[in-house]
Amino acid sequence: MSAVKAMALSNGADLSSAEAGLARQFHRYLCLMREVEDRLERKLYRQGKIVGGVYVGRGQEAICVGAGLTAEPDDWFFPCHRDLALYFMRGVHPRQVFAQYMGRVGGLTRGKDANMHMGDLKLKIVAIISAMAASVPVAAGTAMGMQYQGLANIVYVFFGDGATSRGDWHEGINLASVRKAPLVLICNNNQYAYSTPNSKQMACANVADRGPAYGIPSEIVDGNDVFAVYEATQRAARHAREGRGPYLLECKTFRMTGHSAHDPGDYVPKHLWAEWAAKDPILRLRRRMTEEGWAAGAELDAAEAAIRGEVDEAIEWAEQSPYPDASELLDNVYERQE
Repeated sequence: MSAVKAMALSNGADLSSAEAGLARQFHRYLCLMREVEDRLERKLYRQGKIVGGVYVGRGQEAICVGAGLTAEPDDWFFPCHRDLALYFMRGVHPRQVFAQYMGRVGGLTRGKDANMHMGDLKLKIVAIISAMAASVPVAAGTAMGMQYQGLANIVYVFFGDGATSRGDWHEGINLASVRKAPLVLICNNNQYAYSTPNSKQMACANVADRGPAYGIPSEIVDGNDVFAVYEATQRAARHAREGRGPYLLECKTFRMTGHSAHDPGDYVPKHLWAEWAAKDPILRLRRRMTEEGWAAGAELDAAEAAIRGEVDEAIEWAEQSPYPDASELLDNVYERQE
């Protein structure tokens, strides 16, 4: 039985109604993430209003959206730099994200960092570590800590395909496997580790091939199908919650942009852009929603227009947020001794 069907039956609702409601959630988070990142990368960065790099998940939003909506409130997220929707799911407002990137006090780091290095431990989101693989042993430690305390919650850690070729990734999943830590490992396999294609950075055919060597069940998922990601992550989360240890998901997708805003992605063969554009996760979801009768095209258009208005307001708010005062320089950096 699928996770969506089980949810519908447990709630006493019909399957179609449950799927329609879930699809609307998917649509909102996919479109909100896409719109916020488009403004960051294609507008604010190019207007010189952002200091530092901008890394977006255009084309692969379905991974964090599908996976994130399986989480419980006390589960922990360790996002990578292409998982912005996870923040929105935990209540971070788009205006905080814009303020963060523009170095304003309204951002999550109050202007101390001007890009995606943001988190909020109260929301159980751990800030990104630039060397993506380094998050895995930290996430494993967090999962083991919850295990030690007898808590029923789990940890979700996200990373790219390139991270799986680093030593700290292997050390982290080995430890998690040995200790049966409640950890869901989610690989955003977008085919390129910066400019290095999979074929030049690993000899195995799939990232999922790495899991069995550590005794970790692994699964390959269509990363552009948000329902498929949701279903697979439900299986992974259930495995971890039942005390059976980590579970590895490899979500196959494509990065529909360069590595970052300053990278034109000229190393990508041109035919791949067109092939993957046809698999866009938002277009695929819209098509399914209209075909299933869950929403009319005009309704979805209106929802997307409302999101654009929400983002307009968020940018205006962020630009009015001041820069941090010099007196705050050491706040939350060093512990103050009274």
